[in-house]
Formats: sequence, C-alpha cells, structure tokens
Amino acid sequence: MDKALEAMFKNAVAYYWRTRSGQIEKQKSSGKTDQGARGAVTGGAQMDGFISAFTKIITDKGIDITSIFTKKRVALPGFYRPTKDWDLLVIRDNTLIAAIEAKSQVGPSFGNNFNNRIEEALGSAQDLWTAYRERAYLSSPQPFLGYLFMLEDCSGSTHPVSVSEPHFSVFEEFRGASYSIRYELFCRKLVLERQYTAAAFMTSKSDTGLKGKYRTPADDLSLERFIKSLAAHISSFI
Repeated sequence: MDKALEAMFKNAVAYYWRTRSGQIEKQKSSGKTDQGARGAVTGGAQMDGFISAFTKIITDKGIDITSIFTKKRVALPGFYRPTKDWDLLVIRDNTLIAAIEAKSQVGPSFGNNFNNRIEEALGSAQDLWTAYRERAYLSSPQPFLGYLFMLEDCSGSTHPVSVSEPHFSVFEEFRGASYSIRYELFCRKLVLERQYTAAAFMTSKSDTGLKGKYRTPADDLSLERFIKSLAAHISSFI
C-alpha cells in the first residue's frame, strides 16, 4: 500500500478511537449512559474515516462524487425485506456498481455480539444477491460487495474460547479459537463462499489505536488486497 493510502487508514483508525471515546464521554456527562459500552455503538459515525477513505479511492479512479452515497439515500431494495441501508453505495446511471459495509466490535461483550455480527453480514449479502437475481437493480452487472471489519485487540478478543458440542462436533478450526480467529475465519469464508467480493479484517488496540496503529493479521484479508479488488472493479466502469 502506498504511503498516502496508508496515512488515510491510519487516520481512519485514530478517528475511530477518538470518536468512540468522545461518544462515551458525551453520554456520561449528559447522565444518559447506555448499558456497558453501548453508547459508542448507538452514537454512530465511528467508521466514517474508513468510508471517507473508500470514497477517495473511488473518486480517484474517476467516479464522480455525485454517484457515491454514504449518509443519505443509502437504501437498496431487498428480497426478504423491503430495503437495507448500506454504509457506502456507488450508483451511476441506474447501475449499482458497489456496496460496502464497514463494521467493528469492541469489548468486553465479545461473546454476546459475535453471532449478531455474523448473522447481520450474512443476511445482508443473501438479501442483496437474491434481490439482484430478481433484477431489483435493473440491468446492473454484478456489483462489488465489500465487507470491512475492525476488532479491538485485547485479552478478551485474543484468548481461546471453548465451544459447546452437546450433540455434534464443531468444525475443527473453531476448537480453541479466539474471537479474533473466529472473525478472521468468518471474513475469509465470506469471500470463499462468494457472499462478498472482498473482505478486510483488521485489529487495533484502544491505546495505540489513538495514534492510528492497527494490524491486518491475514494477508488474504489485508486492506491492500481489498483496495486493489475495489479499484479494479471501479476501473471497469470508467
């Protein structure tokens, strides 16, 4: 990844942690604190830095900013539900070019939220591809579907987790796998099973993250590979 792109994503990581901290402190000062760390989740906007970086990548490839939607008009028709809001859409001349989701999880309740994240990402992909099959997006060629996930790097996400097997054995790769490994496996399988065109998995610590530091544990789920896949798809429409 070139230095300019690397700087953009470091800024996005730092913005994430600053925004999250600010949202929690704001709710504390108002006396309306959500349960646990939910304040930072309900506040939204933490992933805006990543969405801005993707927007820059797309416009640099020649797509006009008027064809990129991030805050408003981000709903797409679904098959199992009327609509679904995406974090970023690229639509030009009634053609759906790309749809991207950028999600995250911070402790301490990794176990409570893991399954929800899995079901949400899978459900969104299944809904979009089925609607695409039914020509909900008119004559659009197959769009780029991207998924970025950032996980807090801490003891809660990196220590081994046991699994319950009351009737049948789980797949071997899940035995003793931490939540970090589980998310890595999930992102990889999303691409292997063609639910998403590309996925990126990254981790960051709450303290060093404020300085923009992060890790991409797996080469096949790196930001660089995700960006190359996105850029190549966008280039085919120029």
